[in-house]
Amino acid sequence: MTSHFCIDIPARLIARIQCGELAAFDQVYRLFERPAWTLALRMIGNPEDAREVVHDAMLRVFDRARQFRGDSPFWGWVRRIVVNEALMRLRRDRAHVGQAYDETEHAHEADTSTPAPWVWTEARQLESALEALPALTRSVIWLYHVEGHTHPEIAEMTGKSISFSKSQLARGTARLRELLGTSTAEDPCSPTLMATP
Repeated sequence: MTSHFCIDIPARLIARIQCGELAAFDQVYRLFERPAWTLALRMIGNPEDAREVVHDAMLRVFDRARQFRGDSPFWGWVRRIVVNEALMRLRRDRAHVGQAYDETEHAHEADTSTPAPWVWTEARQLESALEALPALTRSVIWLYHVEGHTHPEIAEMTGKSISFSKSQLARGTARLRELLGTSTAEDPCSPTLMATP
């Protein structure tokens, strides 16, 4: 699945940002503003907080532009900064940090024998169900299923344990199934509607 973050940035534009050119930064900011906000919103769940995450993340992009070595696509580097900023926001906000399922309950891994709960779900219904989840749990689900991170990577990013990541994925997925009323008996030919930012 292709991410809206996959924006091809010319090497010349990157070089201009690395030289501290504000006009180049403004151009890059405009290109990544929408996908960055969408990603931050998916992880945090609050539009205003998501805007602040985008602002802070893009300032970091500008400040750290000289650190970009080109080992990976520029868009991937930007996306990683946005994810890190969103996670830092969740860690700073005590209301969100405490907002996760109890790690001791349902500490098993998510059931992979059945399709993900959003496979046969309309986008609007999925958005509503995701909003009902605790913020940190929603972030784990997003990082695992959409961003493609492993449990050890998620544990490192969130400052939690691998078992915490697994338990949040399991409990969050189970809760999504309840909220969406999905079952394995539904049509496996229906398209997935879980879009990447």
